[in-house]
Amino acid sequence: MTTRVLIADDEALARSRLRGMLEELNDYEIVAEANNGSEALHQCMASSPDIVLLDIRMPDMDGIEAARHMAALEEAPAVIFTTAFDSYAIEAFDTHAIGYLLKPVRMEKLERALAFAAKLTQPGIDAATAQIGEQSARTNICARRGADLHLIPIDDVQYFQADQKYITVKHLHGEDLIDEPLKDLATEFADRFIRIHRSALVALAYVERMEKNAEGQYEVWLRNCPEPLPVSRRHVTAVKACVKRTATDRG
Repeated sequence: MTTRVLIADDEALARSRLRGMLEELNDYEIVAEANNGSEALHQCMASSPDIVLLDIRMPDMDGIEAARHMAALEEAPAVIFTTAFDSYAIEAFDTHAIGYLLKPVRMEKLERALAFAAKLTQPGIDAATAQIGEQSARTNICARRGADLHLIPIDDVQYFQADQKYITVKHLHGEDLIDEPLKDLATEFADRFIRIHRSALVALAYVERMEKNAEGQYEVWLRNCPEPLPVSRRHVTAVKACVKRTATDRG
């Protein structure tokens, strides 16, 4: 059975070298190539590779973040990092990568890593990618739009709002639904978002003011949002202090 491989590296020479080595091996098919993390993610959705050979230091989105998004896919591929920098090893394995190869990649090490990854069943890959370790926050939120993936820059997100199973991501260009726990988002983006309600996180960068409405309910008004969001009583004190601190920081 042929194993499907995606090569992602911003250097054409590095992709060519990996391509040449794969072509010397049996039972591996190169289904796509990418030159940055976001392209790798889209190619991963389009071509459903079994294994991704993923560079780490790339423009637009680095390999670490791309691997985190790949780990959340319904059928996650096995990720093998290829990099010239050994300083990324710990962070790379926090994404539960299957392998980590230093450039220049040697044929025997590549073959060994590919063979190990190819033997993993999908449940084995799912188990390896199920838990993401503590890492720096993502720069993008990944949302599905039909069969496609859409990357939303975290800088554009105004708020997250939970609604039963899904989370609405309200951003500058509309809104999307994602399937991530609100508590995980609150932890990951704790320095940029504040909880105003058990079902809502707002971006501090977009907070304009907090005030009471005619019914005595506190509300937060966000820049570029036509309607305010309610603040629950248990969060009023923390939100008020945060809004005041943010206003002071802005000068």
